[in-house]
Amino acid sequence: MPDRKTRKRIAVEAARMMYERVESEYYSAKRKAARRFGVDPKYHPRNLPSNREIRDQIEILTALHEGNRRFANLREMRLAALRLMWKLEAFNPRLIGSVATGHVRAGSDIDIHVFSDNVSAVTTLLDEDRLVYTVERKRVIKHNEERVFTHVHVTDHTCRGAKTRFELTVYARNLVNYVFKSSITGKAIERYTIPQLEGLIRAEYPDVNLDDLREGQATWADPFTIYKLLLERLDGVKQSPEFHPEGDALYHSLQAFDLARDQFPYDEEFVLAALLHDVGKGIDPQDHVAAAMDALEGLITPRTAFLVENHMLAMEFKEGTLPARLRAGLRESEWFEDLLELRDIDDVARQRGVAVPTVDEALEFIRSMGE
Repeated sequence: MPDRKTRKRIAVEAARMMYERVESEYYSAKRKAARRFGVDPKYHPRNLPSNREIRDQIEILTALHEGNRRFANLREMRLAALRLMWKLEAFNPRLIGSVATGHVRAGSDIDIHVFSDNVSAVTTLLDEDRLVYTVERKRVIKHNEERVFTHVHVTDHTCRGAKTRFELTVYARNLVNYVFKSSITGKAIERYTIPQLEGLIRAEYPDVNLDDLREGQATWADPFTIYKLLLERLDGVKQSPEFHPEGDALYHSLQAFDLARDQFPYDEEFVLAALLHDVGKGIDPQDHVAAAMDALEGLITPRTAFLVENHMLAMEFKEGTLPARLRAGLRESEWFEDLLELRDIDDVARQRGVAVPTVDEALEFIRSMGE
């Protein structure tokens, strides 16, 4: 017989970990919680709560901590989901998960299935709207079979500055009518097409004018919003301790900004380049320069773009390993001396324990230079 008291305690602890986002998966949360109460999941599987039991406890925590505010959060998240689904209409988007079912809590991602045989087709649309995203390929073993899931994690800022996070799961086009099963109920998951979600919003929120919503979709008029998103993604991005003993990519970037501000307090373009030169590491660490140039296209001046795009070539130039043709090309630029200055700052901005400004302070300084 399962120990019901222990099962309940495990459910409550697993729910707490998921509510606080320590864990994101029911499977890992319940097993970690079980071990905290001395239960080995391998030998006592009947003491493990079901996903539904854990979800019920998450609902209790949500009601306790968020009260009626969770309903306002749900409304805004459903509207945000619809806006993104309109943008991704070509990929037959389907809203799933807690935003679809209404079991939403603060900090939840908005989960959407999209159907495309090429993930780059999806990300191209995101690029057009200047949305910041990362692509993750997750390997999962089920029933002794390995499967690879492609997730696109998107961060969006509305006109009002509210941050919203999405997880797009990309499936092949031929799976658009596939019946996905819920890990909680074992039945087909609840999911909404664009027309179905529009119908739900009209029924639940009659004050919302969908025509006005579509016409007033978020715009990206302020590049500083993008800068901040790109810089925030550098927090915790690890670098080689051999070349970057100072720590993560954000700390390095803020050091570079501080050095540039001290040396060139009048040069907005140069100081911005120092701050943004490594932002691509939060998108594609394997080719961070190309990732940065894609993300910043149209948002920075040609001089700042030149400095960001060539800061790694400048390292090879200084080391004497850059091919002659590329060396000559750099020398011909009117901004060549600036590039070497940035390279020097990049090399120095690798100190441990030095004080640096916050992202907001750095951006406010650069904004004030423009004003």
